[in-house]
Amino acid sequence: MKSSKFKVLSDAEIKQIHGLSLQLLDEVGIKVEVKKMRQMLIDVGCKVDEKTRIVKFPPKVVEDYLKKCPREFVICGADPDKEWVVNPDTQIFGGLGTAINMYDLETGEYRPTTLKDTIDHIILFDYLDNIVSNQMDYWPHDIPMHTIHSETIRGWAENCTKSFGMGAYGVMGTTDMMNMTEIVMGGKDAIKKKHPFISIVSIHSPLSTSQVQIEGMMVLAQHGQPVIPSPEAMAGTTAPVTLAGLLAQHNAEILSHLVMTQIVNPGNPVLYGSVSTIAEMRRGTVYLGSIETGMISTASTQLAHYYDIPCRVVAGASESKVLDIQCGIERERSIMMAAMAGANYITCVGTIESSVGGSHEVSVIDDEIIGAVKRAQRGIDVNDNTLAMDIIEKVGPDGNFISQRHTQQNFRKEHFLPKLASIEKRDIWEKEGKMNMEDLAREKAKKILANHTPKDIDPKLKKELEDYCEMVKSRSIDDFYAAEWEA
Repeated sequence: MKSSKFKVLSDAEIKQIHGLSLQLLDEVGIKVEVKKMRQMLIDVGCKVDEKTRIVKFPPKVVEDYLKKCPREFVICGADPDKEWVVNPDTQIFGGLGTAINMYDLETGEYRPTTLKDTIDHIILFDYLDNIVSNQMDYWPHDIPMHTIHSETIRGWAENCTKSFGMGAYGVMGTTDMMNMTEIVMGGKDAIKKKHPFISIVSIHSPLSTSQVQIEGMMVLAQHGQPVIPSPEAMAGTTAPVTLAGLLAQHNAEILSHLVMTQIVNPGNPVLYGSVSTIAEMRRGTVYLGSIETGMISTASTQLAHYYDIPCRVVAGASESKVLDIQCGIERERSIMMAAMAGANYITCVGTIESSVGGSHEVSVIDDEIIGAVKRAQRGIDVNDNTLAMDIIEKVGPDGNFISQRHTQQNFRKEHFLPKLASIEKRDIWEKEGKMNMEDLAREKAKKILANHTPKDIDPKLKKELEDYCEMVKSRSIDDFYAAEWEA
């Protein structure tokens, strides 16, 4: 049978949390920082206090607009023939983080990230079997901040065949991302049925919004691109210290953003998102590598599926500063918990230190962890072939099965065979250089990057992307702020 789903909430508890979230939205409300959105919410029956910018959502409005969220949509790569169905029954893995430092692949030095690191990360993901999407995880320091979005989309278009994504960066930045994606994919219509771009919309907990995030969310919805409202509520600081209380608040925050997305574009693809975790209570800092992160991700999956929409959760995060046992334990347990819960889009591949540190070696190791987790999820097939009664009878007492045809025909699909984990005997390991998993992952990452050649794209397309990037460079950061809507 296929492995059973992991749960942390009963059906009754899910309904109780849903009811309390509706109560919070109706009685306390959400602070909405964009006037244009507040007016749209008034038009559908919400109550708005312009002085405080707090919007109260009647339960009927929430429930009516939740029904408009689609159960399923398709994401594709820069190569549109690569596509993945996203719904509550499917599962894909991707990267996401805010790495501002990383371990240098050549020297091992921990240093600020560069644009080359970002592009190398995009390239690497294209070659990893179990990774579908990259969310621009590494933030380069060597180019102006207001050009990061355009330079990374150009890097994606020229080097990657898989899906890509970024955040919601206000009116101008998000419009740029949509324009460039349309250039890459061949026009507006090309990105509406199959979606190459998928975006996180960050939520300000408790019960508030970010102006640039709401603006970006609205632009994304206008272009029909998948939106992932994702709080990073921390139990004990920006949410109640109890996980149930965090979930009630976090759920209300997500529901409000799902409603806003559907008001802009009914039927727009969405995922129920979560980066919520606990605070490290001695210092009040984020503890993304905690066991509770996996529990919150599991609960978020259950809540999303209660609404019959797909979910995105964080997994593979670690608080470790180095590639040590802690790093391995924290990332494997959270990936396993999220996967066994049935989460549909699981992100944080390739990062450490609460996702602010990066490592190409870790990306390669995560790909292997995910392969093993997928094997566990498949469970144990029980049929005449796998029961192998005729082979057991044939071999008999004191026999050996290694030479049997049945063994040769089945071991590759029945057993997970790691490529990085050391499973050979010590004498063989010593002869082969005493390489540990980190060494082998580094070697694989170096080989991928050394052998990669940029895609052979149309020169006209290449020129269009180059011209767009030059136009973005010509702006100032003040131009971005000037493009924002009225608060």
